[in-house]
Amino acid sequence: MKALIFDFDGLIIDTEMPDFQSWQEVYRDHGVEMPLELWASIVGGTAESDFDPYDHLEDLTGDPVDREAIWIKRRKRDIEAIANQPILPGVTNYIEDAKRLGLKLAVASSSPESWVIGHLTRLDLIDNFDCICTADDVTKTKPDPSILLKVLSGIKVSAEEVIVFEDSPNGVLAANRAEIFCVCVPNELTVRLKLNHADLILDSLAEMSLEDLLQKVAKL
Repeated sequence: MKALIFDFDGLIIDTEMPDFQSWQEVYRDHGVEMPLELWASIVGGTAESDFDPYDHLEDLTGDPVDREAIWIKRRKRDIEAIANQPILPGVTNYIEDAKRLGLKLAVASSSPESWVIGHLTRLDLIDNFDCICTADDVTKTKPDPSILLKVLSGIKVSAEEVIVFEDSPNGVLAANRAEIFCVCVPNELTVRLKLNHADLILDSLAEMSLEDLLQKVAKL
């Protein structure tokens, strides 16, 4: 192996549960529930989903909603919640061990560049990565493989020389389509979703050291 590719949301820090919870609050304020199975279609990417939480809320209530007011309320709540989210267990150790072992490091995220770069800078992780590709760099996000293929080109390695770490069904499917070995590390939200199309599933990156993981992957 020559490189590791990390998803961002839900893999490096858990931004996904706060986002889901903020929408749950909005829906409950309107007397309805946000369905997890529909929300799951846009976790980790939106390329093949037409689910829009505003539209669905209006369908359930039968009335138009104040989208700007909802956006402002959710934005404030998300910023406060995510600012308190720690780097997820094992991530820092994997980054340090990868650098020690001479592996290249990259981020491939379906979120906007400003979001990813901003948080990686805040977490003091930005300088560790040789390549960062986001939704701003492609026309289609995950589960389309474009972001991952762009990373491969950027770090000049083949799919067979890389491990990608994902947390969501859309991310795993993107890895499958790019023919990259995928380790799925679900978070509090995505652990409830179907992830058996991953090559390997870990409860967290703290479960297994990078060197042990590399040895395990070599035997599979």
